[in-house]
Amino acid sequence: MTRAQAAHETEERRVDIAIIGGGLVGASLGCALVPLIERSGLSVAVIEAAPLLDQVAAPWQPSFDARASAIARGSALHFAAIGLWPAMAEQAAAIRQIHVSEQGRFGATRLRSDDLGVEALGHVIPNAWMGRVLHRRLAEVPLAWHCPARVESIRPSDAGYRLRLSDGGRLHAGLTVLADGGRSGLKEQLGIESDAQPYDQVALIASVEMSEPHRGMAWERFTPEGPIALLPLRGQAMELVWTHAAGQEARRLALSEGDFLAELQRAFGDRAGRFRRVGTRHAYPLSLVTARETVRPGLAVLGNAAHALHPVAGQGFNLALRGVMDLVAAIEAGQAEGDAPGSVEVMEAFEARRGGDRDSVIRFSDGLIRLFGIDSALLSHARAAGLVGLNLAGPLRRGLARRAMGLER
Repeated sequence: MTRAQAAHETEERRVDIAIIGGGLVGASLGCALVPLIERSGLSVAVIEAAPLLDQVAAPWQPSFDARASAIARGSALHFAAIGLWPAMAEQAAAIRQIHVSEQGRFGATRLRSDDLGVEALGHVIPNAWMGRVLHRRLAEVPLAWHCPARVESIRPSDAGYRLRLSDGGRLHAGLTVLADGGRSGLKEQLGIESDAQPYDQVALIASVEMSEPHRGMAWERFTPEGPIALLPLRGQAMELVWTHAAGQEARRLALSEGDFLAELQRAFGDRAGRFRRVGTRHAYPLSLVTARETVRPGLAVLGNAAHALHPVAGQGFNLALRGVMDLVAAIEAGQAEGDAPGSVEVMEAFEARRGGDRDSVIRFSDGLIRLFGIDSALLSHARAAGLVGLNLAGPLRRGLARRAMGLER
């Protein structure tokens, strides 16, 4: 059944897996499950609250204002493994160098793809294009789309969870996956608590046009106000992520284009060239949010529903995608042993795969923002020396690059 043929059954339907959320994480899971759907007849349903625009066959219309995500090399390899990378790459901009520095200090670290013997450290892809590629693939396989539809109630049963949907559908799922970004309230309905540590910061995100070709350079610059990241897009555009203290972003959102670009130029400097144009500006409050439970028998929590990170290290979606692939690997291994997708054995295997990677990335991202957020002359000198030392120490720099590429956990 295609997404245009969303089911409206009045009787309960049994499915092996119900994915709540058809965004990038949920759709990636659906695509990663395709071999199991085709090989073993696994039944999958996707429930998505937001209407999906049917642009699979329409001509692609790139937008200067489109949000984009940094895709680590490891994530590109995951997409390649499920046959999606050639299509993803059509609108991808390669990251060939990463430059990390602190404003007012000499120290800097440079990571280069050539040093690692790879074509790119990662890529930046418009979210809309990734969604298009994922949904185009899902339209080719026999799964049930409930869209637009919300899960109105969820309750455990002896063999999974029972879901009642706003479109009239009722599902009994052996495995239910929460991939809804944590916005639906279903975690709370299930009694899954989360720990939230507000950073008292807001990310201002926009596309900017540069005066010079970026040549695949990504920039991470730490300033007293907060980090500024520039990620390469196609052409001479870059994705800007500018961190502000909470409340300070409102003034910059209201600035004229010329005044905004002038302030950005002063804050970032001239290393990347001149800022010539800025697209629509968006602001998002930043917190570290981690769910206290990510698995139960018959239940898995993925993506932002499981962990919302600071964007400083660009690890959020990449961590989520590794979770997707680990869940599919656990399900596949379980099938070989005769275990159902939501069985205790499969869920424990999944958590064993995920725990170390998840905790390590959370510590790394949180530690980075807190280290550079401490205003101390002594620490500032130490950070500068550390950046210089890291740039000179080949093995350490390569280790950092492999982590940035998602090739080490």
